[in-house]
Amino acid sequence: MNSRQTGGAHAGAEWSPRARSVVVLALMLFGQQVLAADGAAPEQGGVAGFLDAWFATSDAAKEAQPHWMTPVVTVTPRLEQEYRYDQTWQNRPKSVDITSYGGGKGLELIPTANTELIIGEPAYQTRNTPKGSVSGWADETLLLKYRVLSANEEHGNYIVTGFLGVSVPSGSDVFTNHDTIVTPTIAAGKGWGTRAAGFDVQSTLGVAIPTGDKRTLGMPILWNTALQAHILEKLWPEIEVNYTYYKDGPNDGKKQVAVTGGLVLGRFEVTPRVKLIVGGGYQKAVSSFYTFNHTWLLTARAAF
Repeated sequence: MNSRQTGGAHAGAEWSPRARSVVVLALMLFGQQVLAADGAAPEQGGVAGFLDAWFATSDAAKEAQPHWMTPVVTVTPRLEQEYRYDQTWQNRPKSVDITSYGGGKGLELIPTANTELIIGEPAYQTRNTPKGSVSGWADETLLLKYRVLSANEEHGNYIVTGFLGVSVPSGSDVFTNHDTIVTPTIAAGKGWGTRAAGFDVQSTLGVAIPTGDKRTLGMPILWNTALQAHILEKLWPEIEVNYTYYKDGPNDGKKQVAVTGGLVLGRFEVTPRVKLIVGGGYQKAVSSFYTFNHTWLLTARAAF
């Protein structure tokens, strides 16, 4: 089976409603930057007024929490507003290689003082095996964050947040899970230092609960912890430990541990509003049981 048979090549040539929404948002952001650069005062109503109110809320939400960097793998407990693109190259046993374009990331928005909504873009994936290659789309993902409590670097440097993730079976037959998966998660972090330099720990603990077909999908428990430093203002080196306990399913009772070394650089000013972040990492399975050998990871983000 090839990419044409899965429908991936054709789908990639069309504009989805979500893609159009991202472009519209980008154009609105660009328009606001032009107004600001020209010294024009935006109107209180309409698009400019809406954006002013939105950014006042999101800026206040970000100021009320630590200013750490989102790690390469671990989902940060911080509320973040950005567009994110990830790419991974993973090697699995039996000479299987999977490349994921987009990584299931996408648009992250802060609509209220304590919430964030992530609208994931389905990853386009290619799997190469000794028997051939297949390509297609992974499932759609959504994530809602609710920040329970937080304090910025000057007032305690900590955060606690609850997540609720949903994976919808919308992908190609070869890559879809065929069932909706709900993932409740608790996340927390603690930092030491200032906004210019320091150290922090960010950790998440969640369980992926499928709405059906547990014997195939199982109900894995996921625990990710990132140890992150902040040096030379824009360098964020990190070590992450990714632990999975497989409950039910074909790997019932087995455990997998992976270690990720990474480096994120940023935030580089593109405009007074938009900041560029880039980074990458290498992930290696270190447990006796493993579902993959190693993964190279790339991440790029435009925070606003």
